[in-house]
Amino acid sequence: MASVETAAEHERILREIESTDTNCIGPTLRSVYDGQEHGLFMAKLDARIRNHDREIEKMCNHHFQGFVDSITELLKVRGEAQKLKSQVTETNRSIQGEGKDLMSSMEELRQCRVQQRNIATTVDKLTHCLPVLEMYRRLQEQMDAKRYYPALRTSEQLEQTCLPRAGQYRFCAIMAENLPKLRTQIRDTAMTQLKDFLESIRKHSDKIGETAIRQAQLQRSLDSSISSQPRALFGRRLRREEAPGGVTQSNGGLEVHPGILDVGDEEEADQVTGAQDLVDFSPVYRCLHIYTVLGLRDVFENYYRKQRRKQARLVLQPHSNMHETLEGYRRYFNQIVGFFVVEDHVLHTTQGLVNRAYVEELWELALSKIVAALRTHSSYCDDPDLVLDLKNLIVLFADTLQGYGFPVSQLFDMLLEMREQYGEILLKKWNLTFRQVLDQDNFSPIPVSTEQEYRHYMSQFPLQDPELEKLPFPKKLPFSEFVPKVYCQLKEFIYACLKYSEDLHLSSTEVDDMIRKSTNLLLTRTLSHCLHYAIKKKNVGLAELVQVIINTTHLEQSCHFLEEFISNITNVPPDTANATKLYGTSTFKDARHAAEAEIYTGLNAKIDQFLQLADYDWMVSLPSGTSPTPSDYLLDLMAFLKSTFSVFTNLPGAPIEHAILPVSIIIAPC
Repeated sequence: MASVETAAEHERILREIESTDTNCIGPTLRSVYDGQEHGLFMAKLDARIRNHDREIEKMCNHHFQGFVDSITELLKVRGEAQKLKSQVTETNRSIQGEGKDLMSSMEELRQCRVQQRNIATTVDKLTHCLPVLEMYRRLQEQMDAKRYYPALRTSEQLEQTCLPRAGQYRFCAIMAENLPKLRTQIRDTAMTQLKDFLESIRKHSDKIGETAIRQAQLQRSLDSSISSQPRALFGRRLRREEAPGGVTQSNGGLEVHPGILDVGDEEEADQVTGAQDLVDFSPVYRCLHIYTVLGLRDVFENYYRKQRRKQARLVLQPHSNMHETLEGYRRYFNQIVGFFVVEDHVLHTTQGLVNRAYVEELWELALSKIVAALRTHSSYCDDPDLVLDLKNLIVLFADTLQGYGFPVSQLFDMLLEMREQYGEILLKKWNLTFRQVLDQDNFSPIPVSTEQEYRHYMSQFPLQDPELEKLPFPKKLPFSEFVPKVYCQLKEFIYACLKYSEDLHLSSTEVDDMIRKSTNLLLTRTLSHCLHYAIKKKNVGLAELVQVIINTTHLEQSCHFLEEFISNITNVPPDTANATKLYGTSTFKDARHAAEAEIYTGLNAKIDQFLQLADYDWMVSLPSGTSPTPSDYLLDLMAFLKSTFSVFTNLPGAPIEHAILPVSIIIAPC
């Protein structure tokens, strides 16, 4: 049983050796030597080798004749091969001889092809390099001509398009190194021009504002003369559209003064379409475009806004002596208008350099400072004409800025506040005027000798006396010069109040109410105090007091004419609901009562003086049959009273009764 297994194992090993590569039979042989029957295996292997040798011998015997035939055929082929080799050698020799010329031609052709390729390469390189050189030359010309924005565009195209195509050349590297320096130079130059522009408009803002205000004044005059046409916005011409990447050139591209166009004379200045046309904004546009191309737009916007805020603070700072003359206010307003005209134009001609929120913020800051400055400086003013001129200037200033879209309601509110101050100044002025009229009055009726004189006084004061009309010349008016002068001054005061209310966008009712209230203050406070001052003044005789009573009586009667006068100039009927009534009647009544009281006091004092000076002989004896005669002192008193009562002939009954009553009490016992 073991020998059978050993034989099978040896058979398997032999098959494995036959079928396995000789490099891998090591493990197989090792397994044989590991066993104990390697002798048997060797015998088995020898038997297998002998079998294979017999098979090889049989195969060789079978193919031997074919092998011999092949050898014989191969020998024949060798001879033919020798002949063919000789022929090939000869053919090669002839081909080599004939191919030398061809090789020479081919070499020449190769050299030509190389030259042609080099020429094509050179042409191609030159095709890419020449635009670079041409563009760089154009860049230098633009820099020399100070056309910085086109130069920046050219440098950008040169760097991004032309230089990459040209290749790595030394001149390209030099150009690439110079381009950042050129950009820095362009940026610095543009910033320098912008600074010059900002400085220029700061210096010339008053000129710009003056032009804008003059246009507003002209527009308002046109609007008032042509009321049927709707009011147009003034001071603004059609905006010129900016071409993409373009720069607006003014004055033919020649900058006479940075930021301000050169206007030859006033006639040319009057022909300027808008105030903004006085300004050459090209430095702003150019700098904006340059910084946008450089990717520094935010830096430029922040710088521009910061500088303009600083300029706004300078413009809004008034001079300490601005309140002394109207020219100081006008220069202050011109600078502010000029500043915001420039900002409005920049807002509408640039895309985002300044926005509406920024401009509104600046205007709110300016408005608060303007109102505060005007309140402070106007409080120093005590001249009504200057206040009125200032008011007109503020209205024109507000209308100008309103035409550019700025809200100005606070300015008109401030003007309403100034109206109270204006009224107080007017009251002070008229107080001096009334006192001057009273001091210059002779307190005697006005003599009139001709019809012309009579009409002259009737034009000054509305006297309605049919009896006086019938009297022949010469004749006397019942009142003194005080009456027509005061009446004219009252009308002048009303006109002064009306002038201030013009152009304040007030309704007729508001104007009428303002005038009536101011007139009431004039009557009840100023004129009343002046009349009491004149009545209480020392050395005022009874004749003057009587004339005061007559004067106040006629002024009282003229109050309804003042009512009609105010209604006519304000176009508000006097019977309108809630209309303020004039207090002139009570004012003149109070003054008349004060004069009557002074007459009563004066008469009593004079009578007491007569009685105190009287020296009576109480023990005098009269002859029989004779009647007693009045004392000389009493006769003097009666003569005084008679002459005094003659002055009362034109007075109403009440003062006469007040004066006669004490006299009758004194004379009754006599």
